[in-house]
Amino acid sequence: MTIRIHDSYSRGTVELPPPPGPIGMYFCGPTVYQRIHIGNARPFVLSMWLRRWLALRGYRVTLAENVTDINDKIYDAARAQGIDSAELARRATAWYLEDTSALGLGRPDAEPLATQTVGEIVALTADLIARGLAYQAGGDVYFRVARFPEYGRLSGAQLDAMVAQEPGDLKEDARDFALWKGTKPQEDTSWDSPWGRGRPGWHIECSAMAEKHLGPSFHIHGGGLDLRFPHHENELAQSRGAGREFARWWMHNGMIEMGTEKMSKSLGNIVSLREALDRWGREAILVFLMSAHYRSPVEYSETTLAAARTQAEDFRRAFRVASARPSAYTWEHLAAALDDDFDTPRALAILHDWRAAGQVDLLARGLDVFGLAVNQDGEAPGDVQQLAEARQAARARRDYAEADRLRAELDRLGWEVQDVAAGFRLIPRTG
Repeated sequence: MTIRIHDSYSRGTVELPPPPGPIGMYFCGPTVYQRIHIGNARPFVLSMWLRRWLALRGYRVTLAENVTDINDKIYDAARAQGIDSAELARRATAWYLEDTSALGLGRPDAEPLATQTVGEIVALTADLIARGLAYQAGGDVYFRVARFPEYGRLSGAQLDAMVAQEPGDLKEDARDFALWKGTKPQEDTSWDSPWGRGRPGWHIECSAMAEKHLGPSFHIHGGGLDLRFPHHENELAQSRGAGREFARWWMHNGMIEMGTEKMSKSLGNIVSLREALDRWGREAILVFLMSAHYRSPVEYSETTLAAARTQAEDFRRAFRVASARPSAYTWEHLAAALDDDFDTPRALAILHDWRAAGQVDLLARGLDVFGLAVNQDGEAPGDVQQLAEARQAARARRDYAEADRLRAELDRLGWEVQDVAAGFRLIPRTG
C-alpha cells in the first residue's frame, strides 16, 4: 500500500510514510466575520475526507484546523455594523461551527483560535527578531524577506507580485510583511508585547497555531489555492526562518467558480454554505465536491448541484435492491483511486458502478468514507414502523396500490423503505 499526494512545493508527487504514522495535518480555516461561503467549505471537506481515509488505511492522524479571529477584515466588518469586533468574531465562529457541522463529517482534532495563541505568536516573533529575520519599526514588527533566500519557492511568485503586500512607511523592503501590528485607533482589541500594545499579523497566527498543536514538524499543510501567496509563502518563511521544518508537503485545492470567476467575498459572487445546505442538502454538496478532483476548479451552478442531488438520491435508492450482479470493481479499486492523490471523481465512478450492480455492502462501505453513509439500522418512530408493517401486509396480499400509497406516505415523512429477505428495512432520508 502506497499513498501518494501532489506536493505544491516540489510540484511533484510524494509518498506518505507507511502506516501507522503518525500523520499531522494542518488546514487553514476561515477568517470569521460573516457566514462562510461554499468555497470556504471545500478545504474543510477535503481535510475531513482525507483524515477519514488515512485513518481507514491504518494511520494515526491528527488534524488541526484554525479559526482566524483576529484580522483587519473583522475590525472593518464590526465597525460597519456598529458592534464590538470580539463579539462579531464570536458570532461568526459559532456560525462556522454550526454550518460545517451540518455537513455531517465530524470535527477536526484541534480547532485553535488566534486569540488563544497570542502568547505563542509573541514568542515566535521574538525568536525571529533574535535571529535577525525580523525588525521593529515603530510599534510594528516586520519579517525581512531579503534574508530568507527560499522566499517565493512555494508559490512561484515573481518579484513584482511580492511588492507592497502591506503598507508601511518604516519598512526596510516593500516585500516585508507584518508579524505584529501596533494598535490603531479604530481597533478595539489589543494585547501586550515587548513592542507595545498590538495584535498579530495574519500569517504569524497560523505558524504559531500549527506548531502549538502539531509540533515544529508535520506532514501536510492544506488550504485553498488562493492562499498559496502570500499567506502560505509567509507561513513557510516565518517557521523555517525560526528553525522549524514546519510542513513537509503542501496540498492546495482548486477554487469553486461562479461562471468563469472564482467565488470570493471581494467579488461579491458568493453563496453561503448555509444557503447551499438549505437549498440542496448536505449529500448533494458532498457529491458535488466529489465530482471534481480536489486540485481542479469546480463550477457551482443550478445544473451541477441538481445533478449532484440526483446522484445522491440514486445512491439512496440503491439500497432497495434485493439482488446483485457482479461488478468490475472491488474495494481495492476504490482504495487505489483514493491512494492516488485522493482521486474522488474516479472513486465516484466506482461507487456508481456498485450502485448499478446492486452491490449494497460495498456501496455502503464506500459512501461512509465520504460521510454519505445510509443509516440502515436506525430506529424509526412507532408510527413510521406501523406504516411500514401495513405496507408489508399489503404487499403480502398483493394489494400493490395500497403498498404504493403507504410507500409515498413514508416518503413524505422522510423515510425510505427497503424490501429485504427478512421483511423490510427503514432508511431515514438525509439532506
